[in-house]
Amino acid sequence: MAPAMVVVMVAVHAYATSNAKAYSCTALACMIVVATITSSLHFVILTVSRDIEAAGFPYASLLFSFEWPSVVYALDILAWDVFFALSMLFAASVFRRDRLETVVRTLMIASGVLSLAGLIGVPLADMSIRNIGILGYVGVSLVVFPLLGIIFWRTREEPE
Repeated sequence: MAPAMVVVMVAVHAYATSNAKAYSCTALACMIVVATITSSLHFVILTVSRDIEAAGFPYASLLFSFEWPSVVYALDILAWDVFFALSMLFAASVFRRDRLETVVRTLMIASGVLSLAGLIGVPLADMSIRNIGILGYVGVSLVVFPLLGIIFWRTREEPE
């Protein structure tokens, strides 16, 4: 899923007007960070975490577990609740042309704000509060990405 989200942000950047290119480029950079962090940590979990735990490393769960607190959980939160949120908030600035773009912009802002709100769970050490962030980067984005597809489909150039 991560590479597909980067491709979507490449399309957002290509679609952006010259006045919005700085925002779309920032959104793309943030999504690349999301993809890099989340892909890396999931790859590490799938490839080496079991061997390290099986070898009896006493603090393996503090490194590799998706139970708070752990390093991979903190990195996951960084990727999704911070960089995904920033990507959505910057990308929202691209969409200002018509009613559908206004809906997309509003939903992107909602996605970004909800994702950032998930950070509240970190200082409280309450990951159930973090579900607010999950609503932003899963729930709302499941509406945003198909709507982006409609916007891009409407503006495609026909081959000559």
